[in-house]
Amino acid sequence: MDAVKEERYADYPVFKGLQKPLEFMGFQGRYIYWAAGTVGGAIVGFIIAYCLVGFVVGLVVLVVAISAGAALIFLKQRKGLHTKKSDQGVYIYARDKSL
Repeated sequence: MDAVKEERYADYPVFKGLQKPLEFMGFQGRYIYWAAGTVGGAIVGFIIAYCLVGFVVGLVVLVVAISAGAALIFLKQRKGLHTKKSDQGVYIYARDKSL
C-alpha cells in the first residue's frame, strides 16, 4: 500500500478561478478598460478646462465626465453578453473550390 502511494504524482492545489472573468472594483472584463479610459479622459478634460477657463469649470467637467462614463459602463455591464455588436444583413461567404 505504501509503495503505491509513493509512485503517485504529488498533489498540487489547482487555482479554480482561472475560468472566471477578470473583475476589478465591480467592473468585469472589457469594462475595466472602459473605466480606465473614462478616468483618463476625465483627467485630461479637467486639465484642459482648468487651463482655459478655471478651476470650478474644470471640476464640473471632471465630475460630469466620470458620472456619465460610470453610468454608461454600469448600464452596459448590466446587459452582459447582450451588448455585443450583432451585424445584420445577408453575408455570402465565397469558398474556393481549388483546394
